[in-house]
Amino acid sequence: MSVCYDKLWKLLIDKKMNRTELKEASGISFNVLARLGKNEPVSFDTIEKICFTLDCKIEDVVEIKNVELIKVEKSDFTTIELFAGAGGLALGIEKAKFKTLGLIEFDRDAAESLRTNRPEWRVINDDIANISCLDLEEYFGIKKGELDLLSGGAPCQAFSYAGKRLGLEDARGTLFYHYATFLQKLQPKMFLFENVRGLLTHDKGRTYTTITSIFEQAGYTIQKKVLNAWDFGVPQKRERLITIGIRNDLLDEITFSFPQEHEYKPVLRDVLLDCPEGPGVPYGENKRKIFELVPPGGYWRDIDPEIAKAYMKSCWDMEGGRTGILRRMSLDEPSLTVLTSPSQKQTERCHPLEARPFTVRENARCQTFPDEWQFCGSIQSQYKQVGNAVPVNLAYEIALEIHKSLEGVK
Repeated sequence: MSVCYDKLWKLLIDKKMNRTELKEASGISFNVLARLGKNEPVSFDTIEKICFTLDCKIEDVVEIKNVELIKVEKSDFTTIELFAGAGGLALGIEKAKFKTLGLIEFDRDAAESLRTNRPEWRVINDDIANISCLDLEEYFGIKKGELDLLSGGAPCQAFSYAGKRLGLEDARGTLFYHYATFLQKLQPKMFLFENVRGLLTHDKGRTYTTITSIFEQAGYTIQKKVLNAWDFGVPQKRERLITIGIRNDLLDEITFSFPQEHEYKPVLRDVLLDCPEGPGVPYGENKRKIFELVPPGGYWRDIDPEIAKAYMKSCWDMEGGRTGILRRMSLDEPSLTVLTSPSQKQTERCHPLEARPFTVRENARCQTFPDEWQFCGSIQSQYKQVGNAVPVNLAYEIALEIHKSLEGVK
């Protein structure tokens, strides 16, 4: 479904008012006016302001038009993903035989990456606040309770009303609010909410406590576990907090178990030696020469102390191991957590064979993206997209267990 504001423009003609006058009278911005002109979704608050100004009903200014929806067979399990990024989670879920009805991603480059790799996916490049306020059943062409899986993970944000048990209102003003809104409006059979391990202790634990409370009040029983991607076919140490929800009326039919750890744990030797070339960023000449002194698997303590001290500057006097400084990886170990930037002083990941950061493609291999998966935008944007992604193999293992759980109710 798509929105259309032709009725609004006709109403303005009838009232002998132009668009600038509407903007000034209703208090909307030029950006919102531009979105209306391009038939893009705007917030419910904006529509209310316009209706108040024109003394009319919502249906007098906006209409929902049919667009070609994803065709779904009865045997398909369906999913909608929020905060989709460059597609790590979505790709893993697709591999587990789910049919994607839509993916929402605000970042333009990440959305373009999704479209480039999966032209058949319905990629919605928009602020999620402009979508969550809509009639989601109509927008996605699915009835409440029919969706099999809602997936995604909102960034950590403290809640203004945490602990007051106001239900969904506890989360208002955060990105999680929109995830919870989707959950309440669509009531999927199951949901997958992924986040960093630090969410458990964020704001002294109050943030996650509020999140789980909202999930429970929405009618779900949850299970949570911290999973290390290295245990699931990913050559990288990367911990993610995985929260799975089952709708309460399906508890007798759905049983979920987290995936079993793999016996073999891949290392960088498995993915770097035959890695295709890709864009990357070199070190400066001085830094490159220093890294040539660091042995594979080593760090600043493995070179001349005077050279290390000159490089580290004020970090030299800091307490702690500072093991991320001048850190060079080894082929016989997994990657440390792939980051959103190729080079950060206190969290270096130097290539084991060459004195340089990993390329975008090498990082993508550490995240288990297939080599044919393309990333759009600048080099910096590509690094960011890869670093923010959920490892594909980890997503696949989780989605496979969700698929098994849903087989009893299809």
